[in-house]
Amino acid sequence: MQLYNYFRSSASFRVRIALQIKGLAYDYIPVHLVKGEHQQPAYATLAADALVPTLVTDGGEALSQSMAIIEYLDETHPTPALMPATALDRARVRALAQMVACEIHPINNLRVLKYLVRELKVDEAAKNAWYHHWLRSGLEAFERQLVLLSQERAAQGLAPSVLCWGGTPTLADCCLVPQIFNAQRFKVDLGGLPLTMGAFDACMGLPAFQKAQPSACPDNEA
Repeated sequence: MQLYNYFRSSASFRVRIALQIKGLAYDYIPVHLVKGEHQQPAYATLAADALVPTLVTDGGEALSQSMAIIEYLDETHPTPALMPATALDRARVRALAQMVACEIHPINNLRVLKYLVRELKVDEAAKNAWYHHWLRSGLEAFERQLVLLSQERAAQGLAPSVLCWGGTPTLADCCLVPQIFNAQRFKVDLGGLPLTMGAFDACMGLPAFQKAQPSACPDNEA
């Protein structure tokens, strides 16, 4: 397999985590977003949306969109599973994942921030205020959801989850961790989020998450 990705892209980071959890080997192919390499014709012929990541399977098929890629990997390489066993629990995990992938990330990604600065002429302070507001409010909602799920697990006599759901990493953890990395890079206040940050810290204690992080990528510029 080949993964076209950028080391700081949170969507790419999600897929790298999933690949590491599954123990799947892949060729790392960097696509530098800041330099605009994702908009070059060579990449556009592979990825119609000109976004990262793109996964090229062993059979040569190109897959786009991180959430679809991760679910593909989970279906084709089911062990260890990234989704719970029951339909109800899978819905809970998908909801947590989508709080990040559909609510927080889209309005704070690189192309949005560039548009704020280049087209709307927003200054650096205003751009950062935008980023901090939407990321912090999104993580507060995520924390509230974890509280509700924790209460539900307790009512059912289930053990508390240190991770987002259950005792092993799920799609929700794959999405949460890269978003926290971005929050830390932009110096967003992460206080008062004990369950969210507890899940993050637990994930970062696992080798799969450590190996997938930006600092471990061959194109890392840090």
